[in-house]
Parts: sequence; C-alpha cells; structure tokens
Amino acid sequence: MAIETERKFLVLNDDYKKLATSHSRIKQGYICSERGRTVRIRMRDEKFYLTIKGPSHNGGLSRYEFEKEVSKDEGLSLFMICEPGIVDKTRWLVPSGAHTFEVDEFHGENDGLVMAEVELKSEDEAYVAPAFIGKEVTGDRRYYNSQLRIHPFKEWGGK
Repeated sequence: MAIETERKFLVLNDDYKKLATSHSRIKQGYICSERGRTVRIRMRDEKFYLTIKGPSHNGGLSRYEFEKEVSKDEGLSLFMICEPGIVDKTRWLVPSGAHTFEVDEFHGENDGLVMAEVELKSEDEAYVAPAFIGKEVTGDRRYYNSQLRIHPFKEWGGK
C-alpha cells in the first residue's frame, strides 16, 4: 500500500520562482470528494492522471494514495463526470536540501493563494525549509484542493 506523507505550508513571497527548476500548469476535478476519500482526475500539461486518496491520519500528515496515468481520451471523459468546480494552478518545483518543495500558485477562484508541500519518507523525517516557507497548514481542511473547489480562497474574507 502506498502511503503519502507530506507537510503543507503557506508561502511568504514569490522567491520560489527564482529557485524553481521547472513549473507546469495543473487543472484537476473531483469525481468524489467525500471526507475520508477522494477520487480526482488531473491534467498536468498534456498528461492525465487518475488519483485515489484515502482518509488522513496523524493530523493530516499521511494517507493512502494511488495514482495512475490515463490516456487523454480517458482523462477528458473523466472530467465530464466531475463534481462542480475545477482547481487551476501552476506548480513550481523547488529543490531544498534532500527534498523538492512543490509550490502551488492558484488561479481563478483561488487566485492569491500560494502553498508549498514537501513529501517525506516518514512523519518525523527532517527537511530544510526554504526562506519563503511560512505558517504550516498541514491538516487544515480549508487548504485541501478538494475543499478549495467548494470553498474557494476568494470567499474566505479575512483569510
């Protein structure tokens, strides 16, 4: 079983753009976004991926994840059965120590929100946080992509 362990952070400034080794555009929709399980279809540049995630454990640090690349035709068909709302973002890859931080700059209804994630091998694995990393939001459901689709950042008011 594949367990994903990651920490999420708000981003303080756009220094990540200068440090990034690459970036790509991502659009994703949710076929199922019930609490404890999500099924999504993601288009990253021109490739499509079907992802299934299980319930979060240990304050949102880890959960089961299955991901499989699907054909363009399959991906476009799956987008047609998604729940309302699409998450649109640019992902920047920023190396830091032995890890790569994935910085997501959101667009559309979530414009203005920038978050970073780092995937770890274990919940207590050490990492080097770049200077642009701000407050940790691991486990805060408001920042889950599946929730940003339903309650977009622009509606949060005082944030």
